[in-house]
Amino acid sequence: MKLRSVFLVLSLATTTAAFANDAARDERELRRVEALLCHAFESGDADALRRNLDPRFTLTSSSGEVTDFAQNIAEVAKREPRYDVFRNHEQKIRLYGNAAIITGITTIKGISGGSAFAGDFQFTDTWVRREGHWKLAASHASRLPK
Repeated sequence: MKLRSVFLVLSLATTTAAFANDAARDERELRRVEALLCHAFESGDADALRRNLDPRFTLTSSSGEVTDFAQNIAEVAKREPRYDVFRNHEQKIRLYGNAAIITGITTIKGISGGSAFAGDFQFTDTWVRREGHWKLAASHASRLPK
């Protein structure tokens, strides 16, 4: 009986350690892809968005407008608006198997329609793992007061 208990404890410890390693790896990968997407908005890299957004992606903007995958790709390809700064920070990641939720703040600065803009936005990003890769499925942003 004691041998079974020792085996059970060792199995649980190994499983827990493996899960912790997987979670840490997933968090690193999610942070990497989020940073890549920020850079894509900043540099106008529509191909990076195509690779890392889920085809059913939706964005709910701070004004309540909902846009889809194609609309976001087109906006980035046109570079309108043009971002000088597009950075996420203060991220908190929650993992749920093949899904993840990231909350944080996005700081942006740029030009739209010839007028300068800047602001901080509280965001919530919903990620799904598809075919071994994290894809951004939905995002929502709310403008923070100055």
